Amino acid sequence: MHEVNKIRNLAIIAHIDHGKTTLIDSIFRAAHIFRENAKIEERVMDNNELEKERGITIRSKHCTVEWKGYLINLIDTPGHADFSGEVERVLSTVDSVFLLVDANEGPMPQTRYVLMHALKMGLKPLVFINKADRPNADPADTLNKTFDLFIELGASDEQADFPVIYGSGLQGWAVRDLETQKWEGMDDLFDMIIEHVPAPEARQDAPFLMQVTTLAWNEYTGRIGCGKILQGTLEANQEFNRLSTRWKSPLNQEGEWEITGQTPEKVSQLWVTRGLDRAEMDKVHAGDIVWVAGPKDINIGDTFASPLLEDPAMQPLSIEEPTVSMFFLVNNGPFSGQDGQAITLRQIKARIEREMQTNVALHMEDLGRPDGVKVSGRGELHLAILIEEMRREGMEFCVSRPEVITDTVDGKLLEPMEELTIDVPDEFQGVVFEKLSRRKARMVNMQNLQTGLLRLEFRIPTRGLIGYRGEFLTDTRGLGIMSSCFNGYGPWTGEINSRNRGSLVSIETGDATGYQLDNLQQRSTLFIKPMDKVYEGMIVGENSRPVDMACNPTKRKQMTNHRASTKDMGIKLDVPRTLTLEKAMEWIAPDELVEVTPKSIRVRKAILNDNDRKKAAKKTLFA
Repeated sequence: MHEVNKIRNLAIIAHIDHGKTTLIDSIFRAAHIFRENAKIEERVMDNNELEKERGITIRSKHCTVEWKGYLINLIDTPGHADFSGEVERVLSTVDSVFLLVDANEGPMPQTRYVLMHALKMGLKPLVFINKADRPNADPADTLNKTFDLFIELGASDEQADFPVIYGSGLQGWAVRDLETQKWEGMDDLFDMIIEHVPAPEARQDAPFLMQVTTLAWNEYTGRIGCGKILQGTLEANQEFNRLSTRWKSPLNQEGEWEITGQTPEKVSQLWVTRGLDRAEMDKVHAGDIVWVAGPKDINIGDTFASPLLEDPAMQPLSIEEPTVSMFFLVNNGPFSGQDGQAITLRQIKARIEREMQTNVALHMEDLGRPDGVKVSGRGELHLAILIEEMRREGMEFCVSRPEVITDTVDGKLLEPMEELTIDVPDEFQGVVFEKLSRRKARMVNMQNLQTGLLRLEFRIPTRGLIGYRGEFLTDTRGLGIMSSCFNGYGPWTGEINSRNRGSLVSIETGDATGYQLDNLQQRSTLFIKPMDKVYEGMIVGENSRPVDMACNPTKRKQMTNHRASTKDMGIKLDVPRTLTLEKAMEWIAPDELVEVTPKSIRVRKAILNDNDRKKAAKKTLFA
C-alpha cells in the first residue's frame, strides 16, 4: 500500500504519431521495470497485433512505475481522432495530463481536442516537447505555439503557467534546459511529475465511492469496471451499491441527468496495475486506480458506492455519439466459405454484441433485414479495426460503403464536420484546393512553415473525407501529411460526387486470362491478375469512364489452324491495383459491397446478376 500523498495519476495525451507510446518505453527502461537482459519490443504498450502493424494506439492502457518511493500510474491514450472518446473518459480518472507536442510539427488538431477537454475539467497540464533532437525541430517556436493554444482555449492563469520539459522519447532523455544540460537520462521527467502532479484528493476514512471510466471483458468474469477510488477502501467480497445514471437529453450531455437504477452488488475480484500486468488484491484504498469484477452489468459512468452513503450518485460521463454507419451483411457470394468461415446473421450479431461489451462508442441497429445489421462508430478507421479483427478470427462477411449519420434540429438538417489539417509542398497546393472544394471544404487558415511546406486548415463534412485519403497521397506523390478531428455538427452542405469513374463488372465465373486482361487494361485500371478466380457480379477493375462496364475477364483466345499476325507478340500487363480494406471501403459506390475473407478483400455489386441489376435500376427510376 502506498500513502495517498505518494501516488501520482497521469495520462499522456497527444496528436497521433507524436510519440506517446515510445516515450512510455523509455520511462519503463529508466524506471528499470524489466530485467537487464530482458528482450523488450518497441512500443511495448501496443500489445494488440493490429496496433503493432499500424503503429497506432487503439485502446487506452494502464501501467505503473515506481520512482523514489512514489507510485506513478500512467495511462497511454489513443492519438487517432476515431478513438478520442476513450481519452475524454480517462481524463476523469487522473489528476493531471502530460501533453506531448512534436517539436517539428507543433500543435495539431488532436492536440487541440484533447487539451480542450483537459482544461475544461480543470486539470493543470505538463508539456513535453518531444523529438527535440530532430534536424528540423524548433522547440522554442513549438513552445510559443503551445502557449498560444492554451490562451486560445481559455486556460486560466494557473493552467497557462505550465511546466515544460524537452526530450526525445525514442532516444530516452528529457531535460528542463536544452542549452545547459546534458541530453541523457529521464530523471528530470520523473522529478517534474512528482513535483507538479497533485496527489489524488481522497479520504481513507470515508465510505467507499468510485466511478467507472473504462471497461474490460473476460470470458469467465464478464464485464470488469475500472476507475479511481475517490474515497474509502474496497475489499474482496465487500457489498456495495451500483447506481446507473443517464442524461435526460442524449444530445445535451452537459444538461440535466437522472438516476435510472440502483442494485446491490458484491466484489468478486480486485486488481491494480503493477508495471504492465494486473495484480490481484484483497484490499484497495482511496487514490488507487482499480479494476473491479462482480456486477453482471457494468456501464460507463456507473457509480459504485457504500450503502452508508445517502446520495452518492455521480454525474454520468459523456459517451461519444457515432458519426459513421455501415451495414454488416452475410456473404451470399459464390465463393462463400472457401477462404474462411461463412457466418450467419446470428453469429454477426453475437460477435458485434461481444465487441460492444467494451467498445461503448459502437452501436448496432437491427433494421429487420434478413441478411445483416447496421453498425455505427466514430469513423471509418473505428469500423475498419472491428472488420479487420473479425476477419482475422476466420470470419467471412460483406460490408457496405460508410455513410454519415445526420441529425435534424429545429427543422434543419445537420451533418458531422471535421477539422482538417494538411501539410503539403507548395507545388501541390493547387490540386489540394481543387479536390477539397469539390468536397465542400472551406479553408480557415493557411500558414507557411518555412520548411518548404504549407499548412492548410479546412472545415469539411465528414462524408467529404470518405475516399479522399488515397487520392490525396496520389496527388501529393506521398509527400503530404493529412490529419483530421471531429468538430461537431454543421448545416448540410449539399451533394458531394466524390467518385467520377465506374466499375468493371464481371459477367462470368472462372479464372481470369492474360489475353482478356490485356484488352481490358486499355480502358481501365485492373484489380486482378491472370489466373485469379472471379465470379459474376465481382468488380475486377475501375473503368476510365463514369459508367459501369460489363466484361468477361475469363474469355480465352480462340484456337484455330490459322496463323495470326499477332501470334508471337507478348502480353504486357500493368501491375494491378491492390485494394486494402480501407481503400476498398472508400472506393465502392452505394450499390457495391466489400467482401471480406481471411485471405482476400474483394469488391462486388450488391446484386450479382447483370439482368437483375438492370431491373432494380428501372424500378428505382420509376419509383
